[in-house]
Amino acid sequence: MNPVPAITRAEYCVIACAEAWRDDGEVLASPMGTIPSIGARLARRTFSPDLLMTDGEALLVGLDGTPEGWLPYRRHLTAVTGGRRHVMMGASQIDRFGNQNISCVGDWARPLRQLLGVRGAPVNTLNNPTSYWIPKHSRRVFVARVDMVCGVGYDRAAAAGPSATRFHRIPRVVSDLGVFDFATLDRSMRLASLHPGVTVEEVREATGFELSVAADVPYTREPTPLERELIRTVIDPGGARDREVVDPAPRTGEAGR
Repeated sequence: MNPVPAITRAEYCVIACAEAWRDDGEVLASPMGTIPSIGARLARRTFSPDLLMTDGEALLVGLDGTPEGWLPYRRHLTAVTGGRRHVMMGASQIDRFGNQNISCVGDWARPLRQLLGVRGAPVNTLNNPTSYWIPKHSRRVFVARVDMVCGVGYDRAAAAGPSATRFHRIPRVVSDLGVFDFATLDRSMRLASLHPGVTVEEVREATGFELSVAADVPYTREPTPLERELIRTVIDPGGARDREVVDPAPRTGEAGR
């Protein structure tokens, strides 16, 4: 009997991203990036069957990409502005209150690096839940203060008042080291779980601000045998996840011990 392949860091990241959509109900999932996309499709196949998925343009699609319905732009905008979409974006910088930057590094008037641009980040963060996926956790990304605010964090949304906070929510930030949320009194970032093999000290060293850390931080949950099968043979048989997150030390998991 062949042994069960070890659970990789990338697969823990997939599970952590998938969990962002748990209990969301019938909302439009908008994952950006390889691992978030695998996670969203896994969530729909398992614990969040009411999620709506798109082809990135004008169609609602099924698990295999088959069109299931039409999503004209006006309908998309209605979902976006009414809290009925949950985006998972990337971040070139993110701070302790969840402000995100994808526009530039350095002063806006004379940036050191020109990045993607503000894009739809303000609309996303003020009008529907927005989570983040960061494949390489470092002090260059997790910064004390972002150089430019694109995605709005909890402090700035609160300062803007009820019109900004009605649909504003950042369910989680997932990186290659762990999962983070904002379940603190001041809505600052908290270490919610560590991926197996990662230590609290490692996360603190790679973060450019003081994290809220509980005395006993849990580990990110393992994928179930069914979830592992779906990830490996149905959703991502080509292993694209392992090219986005290189595993320093694969772990066996319960089924492979």
